[in-house]
Parts: sequence; structure tokens; C-alpha cells
Amino acid sequence: MRRLAVCILFAFTVVSAWSQVDTTGIYAGRKDSLDAAVHVGHRQGNYLSKIKPMRVEVISSEGLAKMACCNVAESFENSASVTVGYSDAVTGARQIRLLGLSGIYTQMLDESRPVMRGVAAPFGLTYMPGQWLESIQIAKGSASVVSGIESMTGQINLEHRKPTDEKPLFLSLSAMNDSRLSGDIASSLQPTERLSTVILGHVDKNFQSHDMNEDGFMDDPLVTQINLANRWFYDGDHIKLRWGVNAVSDQRNGGQPGYDRKSYIAGQPWGSDISNRLFDGYFKIGIPLRDDHTSSIGIVTDYTWQEMNAAFGSATYLASQRSAFVNLLYRNQVNEHHDFTVGASGVFDRLDEALHRAGMGMGFIYNNSFSGRTAFNNYALYGEYTFHVHEKFTAVTGLSANYYTSKKVFCLSPRMTLKFQPWEYLVFRFNGGRGIRQAMPLTDNIGVFSTGKTWDGVYDRHFLEDAWTYGGNATFYLNAGANPGNSYFSIDFFRTLFRQQLIVDYEYMTNYIYFYALNGAPSYTNTFQVDFAVEPIERFTVNITARYTDAKVQLANLGLVERPMTPRFKGVLNLQYKTNLSKWIFDFTAALNGSCRAYDYMKLKDNRTPVYPMLYAQITRRFKGIDLYVGGENLTGFTQEKVILGIPEINNFDASAVWGPLMGLRINAGLRLTIWKTN
Repeated sequence: MRRLAVCILFAFTVVSAWSQVDTTGIYAGRKDSLDAAVHVGHRQGNYLSKIKPMRVEVISSEGLAKMACCNVAESFENSASVTVGYSDAVTGARQIRLLGLSGIYTQMLDESRPVMRGVAAPFGLTYMPGQWLESIQIAKGSASVVSGIESMTGQINLEHRKPTDEKPLFLSLSAMNDSRLSGDIASSLQPTERLSTVILGHVDKNFQSHDMNEDGFMDDPLVTQINLANRWFYDGDHIKLRWGVNAVSDQRNGGQPGYDRKSYIAGQPWGSDISNRLFDGYFKIGIPLRDDHTSSIGIVTDYTWQEMNAAFGSATYLASQRSAFVNLLYRNQVNEHHDFTVGASGVFDRLDEALHRAGMGMGFIYNNSFSGRTAFNNYALYGEYTFHVHEKFTAVTGLSANYYTSKKVFCLSPRMTLKFQPWEYLVFRFNGGRGIRQAMPLTDNIGVFSTGKTWDGVYDRHFLEDAWTYGGNATFYLNAGANPGNSYFSIDFFRTLFRQQLIVDYEYMTNYIYFYALNGAPSYTNTFQVDFAVEPIERFTVNITARYTDAKVQLANLGLVERPMTPRFKGVLNLQYKTNLSKWIFDFTAALNGSCRAYDYMKLKDNRTPVYPMLYAQITRRFKGIDLYVGGENLTGFTQEKVILGIPEINNFDASAVWGPLMGLRINAGLRLTIWKTN
């Protein structure tokens, strides 16, 4: 029935879109005529925003098309700011790193609404299809307090395709040589002059398991995922309304082929069986108080329900989270120099967990089982003031006062951003502030389920993590190349210092994982990054990025040491060439991934992982309304050796020590069909 419903929705969308389109004149009246296409071609896929007060990297729709990315997790390969890897070798959960820290310290936003929180965090990046998006904005540092204070290392904001787009139909299909198929559909329709909607659909499935390194475990889990969304916009004279819903069904089976959670006993094939369901609905109201929109009242509400039903061998974990977010804000631009926003917000989380995990470890029987309900309510009053001196200087100061009912704690979070542009070609930025978030020990660290190690400590507690982040950026715009407006050299430094942090210590004792609070012990990261972009000749762009990370943490038995499994450096080179009118597009990306300190039990040379390259290439041929592409990922075929350590159900088993790619060379091909509205 589920598949039938999806097919009906796809068919309905296609027919609805086609009925409003003159298919004999696809390019008639298009806003991107051939002349405009030349202009769009000069917009780089990845670039640093010149006008934003913060240091913001933008991945445009063109950048999202550089990879055959099926979801957001696969959209960052051209960026050195964000590193993406696997949390383990069983579940397929993807995790990002920003400023040298796990993605749980980066606030994910869907058009300024907090998303991918709590139970949704482990797989949330794979729930957002890349072809649904117009752009991704990566802001480093302590961002605006308007969206909350959970951001510690930064914010990643996702901008969707808009209901007002003049694209009644967009269709994307892709296939990989590992049997993975995915499809996307987006249809923007305008039923009335003031009302518009966009219907979005996504299907992702791999039909065959692979074991390229012959360790008996699937390199990627078998996944069946269906995503459906519907977004609306009402553009009234005195009110603006946006609302929408999103639903996800995700089934994934990993580990050893033949695993059956219902009949599993020790000695049989070990694996994971994870079912995720998610529903999200939101409603936004904007009421302009002046005709020029310099003053307005806004209300943002969001409700999310996420359920995870997971089995790992004989262990089971059931988690359900219901979250509501309410934000009421008032903005007033006093004049061209002064602008302020004040508001009140509330975050209401209810988490139900049931864990059954028992076994033999360290010479005794352990039992990590527990069940219970936890409520997290967070009320906030905030204000943000912006001072402008034309384009020369901008100062943004914000303060949020938050009360956490579960802890009966009152916290102040100040934040400040400064931007100074003494000359047109030089921009300085400074940013600093405090971030606070609720720790979710198990879902934040989903890889611990892919081990047989003994757990101990506060894995069933949810205390507040607390960190300060500050740093700066200098960007020099260069009068060089065929398009000087796109040429720049940028350097930045950021430091994150924790006052409180959840530590998941794999090195406390042999075959043991210890969860404990940092309680003021040192934990920090220093991140340096350099970016260079130039268009040396017309339609040929070069982007070079290098990042160095110094990350230290004090562990219970080791003292202050380099944070394990955190790469020291990463370098990225991206080259793109377009022929005249962008009929042919050639993309090449080379990434050099630095070594990291490995755990002792991994038994690597010098206790460090090797430096390894990743190469990507794609060729796109554009026709009228159709793009055809073929590409390759991990062209060198490099994969991590000894991904699976020990024997399942024995306490030396560990499939979570992942530092490199799990699959070798992959070839992909696909098409993108766009039908534009005619006048």
C-alpha cells in the first residue's frame, strides 16, 4: 500500500504539472534565457558570502549538482569546512564535523527552523534529499540567538525549492553501480494569484548488498527510504503565511547478511535492523507593520514526531521523541543604521526510551537495560540589536535568557558578530558567544550499539552541554581572473572551549565504553582554514581549501590528549569547466584527508590512521530542459582496512572505529528534467 500511495502521488504530480505546461515550447518565456544562462554560469557552486556579517559558505543549487548526491550528507564533498563520515560500519548513519567537532554541536535549520534534533540526529542528514534544496548555508561560530542557542560550532541552514518557483515539474533520477537507485520529484504550482505550493517526493533504495573488503559484513546497509513533503505559501497584502508537512519512512538492514532480529541467537549472523518514521509540520505567520516591511511581527511553530525501532544483534533500542518549537518575534528597523529583534520562544521535548542490552564483559555479566520518559522544556526571552554604517561596519549583539525546567537552571547566552569592510576588496569578521544543548548519549553516539563492549556511566542521563566559541575571518577580494568578482583569498580561525561536555571514552579500560561528564576539565578545538577561489579563464573555476584542526580533550585515564578519530587536516581542490552556453560541464574534486589519533586497540602503525585521497569526477551534458550526467566517486578505490574488529557478541567486538571510506570505486549516472512555466 505504501508503494502504491507513492506511485499515485508521483503520477498525480506529473499529470498536474504537465497539464499546466506547453511542452512544445519548454524554453518559451524562461527567466534564464541563453543570455541569462551565461550569467548564472559565473556563479560558483561554493562561495563565501560577501554581504553576511558572519563567515558564511554557500553551496548553491549549482554546487549541489556537482555530485550525484541523493541527500544532504553527500553534499559536502566540495567543502573543507564540513567533513562527513560514517558513525559506524553497520547502520549507515552519517555524521558531519564542523570546527573539528561532531555535528551534534552544529545546529541544523530548515529555513531557520531547528531540525534533526535528538532521535532524528543520527540519520537526519540522509532524510533531506539534495535535489529538494536551492542552497545550503554554512555559518561558522556562534550564530543568531533568534533560532535558539543550541549552535556551538555553527549553523547549517537548508533552503528548499520554493512554492513560487516557475518550475511546474522537476524530475531527477540516478543510479549507481552498487545497485542504488534514487528518484526525486518537485512540482511548484500556483492555484491562485496569492496561493502557491510545492510538492516534493523522494525514493531511495539499494537492491543488493556488497562486501568489497570480504570481512563478512555489508559495506553499506540495505536501505529503503521514502520521503514526501508539501509546502504552501500565501502572499496576502497584510499577512504572509507559510506552512507545510514532511513525512519519512526509512528501513535499513546492515551487518552480516542473513541477520534476523526475531530469531537471533548468539552464533547466528549478527546485524542491525532499524526502522525510522518521522512526521514534521510547521506554520509561519508574518505580519508587516509598515508598507516597506521594515517592521513586522512573526510567529513560527513546528511539531516533530520521530520514532526509532532498532535491533543490534540481541540488543534492542526503542526511542520516540515528540518536539514542539514556538517562536514569537518582533522586528523593527528604526532607520538605515539601527535594527532590532526581540522575542520569546519555547522548545518542548518528550523522549521515551527503552533499551535492552545484556551480555558478558570484563569477566562479569552486564545489563544496560532501562526504560523511561524524560521531558525537556526550554523557555527563552531574547533580543538582538544590529548597527549598520552603510557597508563599512556592522555589529550584531544578541542575548538569550533560557530556563531549563528539567534541570531548574537559568542560563544567559550572549553573542556578538562584527563585520568591518574598510575597503571594497577587504572584509574582516569577528564572532563569539555561548552555546548550550541537551546531551542525548545514545542517539548522539549511535555507533556504540555496533560494539560488544561493556557500557558504564551516564548513558541514560541528559545533562546540559556548555561551550564558548569565538573566532575571526579575513577575506581579500582579488582583481584577478576572467571574473574578478568571484576571486578571493580567505583565512579564518575559530576556537571552541567546553565548560561541560559528555565524554564517550573508548579508552578508559579494555573493551569498555565509559560515559561521563567533563565537569570543567579541558576540552577544546582550534581550527585554521584557508580558502582561495579564482576564475583564471572564462568559465573555468578553481577552488582550493585547506583546514588544520588542533583538538584536545582530557580523558579519565590518559589526561589531556589529542581528541581520538579527529583528522588533523583536510585539503580540497575543485575544478570546473563549462563550454559556451554551459552545454558541457566538467567537474573534478580531489580531497586529501589527514591522519587522526586511533584507539590503541585498533593496532595501527604509530597509533595513527594513514593519510588518504578521495577523487571525484562528473561530466554533465545539458540539453533543452534535460541534464544528463555520469560520474565517479572514490576513483582511487581506497578503503579502510580492518573495519570490523573482534567477534560479534564478544566484548572485543567493535564496528564503530571508522575513519575512512567503506566502499571503493562507485560509478553513477542520472538525469535531471526541468519543465519551466510558460507565459
